[in-house]
Amino acid sequence: MGNVSIHPERTTGVGSGLIAAILSALIMGLGQMVNRQWAKGIIFLIAELVSVYLIITSLANNIWGLITLGDQPSRMEKVGRLYQNVPGDHSIFMMIYGLVALLYIGLLICFYIANIKDAYRIGKKRERGERANTFRQTWKMIGNQGFPYLLLTLPAIGVLVFTIVPIIFMVLMAFTNYSAPDHIPAKNLVDWVGFRTFTNLLTLKSWSHTFIGVLTWTIIWAVVATVTTYFGGILVALLIEQKGIKFKGMWRTLFILPYAIPQFISLLIMRNLLNFQFGPINQYLRMMGLGSVPWLNDPFWAKVTVILVNMWIGIPVSMILVLGVLTAIPRDLYEAAEVDGATGFQKFRNITMPFVLFQTAPILIMQFAGNINNFNVIFLLTNGLPANGDYAFAGSTDLLVTWLYKLTLENQRYNFASAIGIIIFIIIAAFSLYNYRRSRSFKEEDMIQ
Repeated sequence: MGNVSIHPERTTGVGSGLIAAILSALIMGLGQMVNRQWAKGIIFLIAELVSVYLIITSLANNIWGLITLGDQPSRMEKVGRLYQNVPGDHSIFMMIYGLVALLYIGLLICFYIANIKDAYRIGKKRERGERANTFRQTWKMIGNQGFPYLLLTLPAIGVLVFTIVPIIFMVLMAFTNYSAPDHIPAKNLVDWVGFRTFTNLLTLKSWSHTFIGVLTWTIIWAVVATVTTYFGGILVALLIEQKGIKFKGMWRTLFILPYAIPQFISLLIMRNLLNFQFGPINQYLRMMGLGSVPWLNDPFWAKVTVILVNMWIGIPVSMILVLGVLTAIPRDLYEAAEVDGATGFQKFRNITMPFVLFQTAPILIMQFAGNINNFNVIFLLTNGLPANGDYAFAGSTDLLVTWLYKLTLENQRYNFASAIGIIIFIIIAAFSLYNYRRSRSFKEEDMIQ
C-alpha cells in the first residue's frame, strides 16, 4: 500500500478525451480549458466570439447578397429641381464579398474541427496519465517541428486569396448575365442564369459559328506551332552537333539570339517588317519584280505568317533542350550501332529520338498547352486580324485566349469570356493529364515509386 501512488494528472478520469471534444464542439476552447490549457482555450474562445460577431454583422448579409446579387440598382431621383444619384446594389461587389464570406466560413469550419480534434487528443493523453503541454511548450514545439508549416502559411494564404478566389469568381461569372449593354452594374443588376451562357455559346448562330471557327484554328495553331518548333529545334541541334561542324559555339549563339531578345520587341519588329505597304520585306520583293505578299492582310497568309514567326522565336528553346539531352546520350551506344552497320537514320530513330522524347515529353506537353494560350504572338503580331465579318468580336487569327481578351476588355461580354475561359481550362487539363500519364517518363517514374 505504501508503494502505490496516484499520477497527479489523472484528474478527469476515463472518457476525458470524449468529454473535452464534446465541450469544444459546444463552445470552442472549452475542452482545452478542461484540459488545463488555459491560453490555448482562450485563443479558441476569442476566435469563436469574433467569428460570431462578424457573421451577425456582415458575413450573413454578404452570403445572402451572393445568392440574390442585389434587389435595387442605382437610380436617379428628383430632389427639388435637381436629380441626384441614389446608390443601389452592385451585383459584382456583392458576389466578391459573398465569396470572401464563404472563404472565411470555410476557414472557420476547419478551425472548429481542429479545435475539437485538439481537445480530444489532449484529453486522451491525460487519460493515459501523460502531462499536457503548457502554452510555452506548445509554442516552442510549433517553432521547432511546425516551422516549415509556418513558412508555408503565408504563400498558401496568398494562393488562396489571389489565385483560388479569382478563379472561383471567374467561374461564377459564366453562370450570370454579366454582359453589356443591359447588365453592367451599378446601373443594372446581374442575375444568375444557370447554363444559359454555355447554351447560347453553342446554339446561337453568331456565337456558335465564331466559337467553332476560333476553336478549330486554336487547335490547328497549337498542333502546328508545337510540332514545328519542337522538331525544328531537334533538327538544328542535330546539325550543330554533327561531326566536322566548325564554330559550334558561334552557331549556338547565332540561333539563340531570337530567344535572347525580348519577345515583345521581336514581334513588334516583325510586324513592321511584314507590313503590306511599307514593310521592308515587301519593298524588296517589289524591287525584284515579285510583287507584294499580304503577310498580315489575308486570312490564309496571316495564319501562315504567325506560324513562321513562332518558329523563329520557338525553335531556339527546343534547340537548347535537345542539346542538353544529346550530350547525355552514351557514345558507346552509337559505336555499337555503327559496328552493327546501322545507318544514320537508324541511329536517329532507335537511339537519339527515344532519348530525346523520354527527357522532353513533359516539356512537349507543356509547350502544347502554352501554345493554346499563346497570347503574345497573336496579339502583338496580328491583334487577331484580318477582320472576319462572320465572327462575333473576333478576327481570322484570333485564338480562344485573344478572343476572351477582346470580349472582356473591349466589349464587356464578361459572361461569355468566363465561359470560354472554363472551356480552355477543360481542354488543356484533359489533354495534359491524358498525354502526361501516357508518356514513358511518367510510367517509369510510377514504376520506380
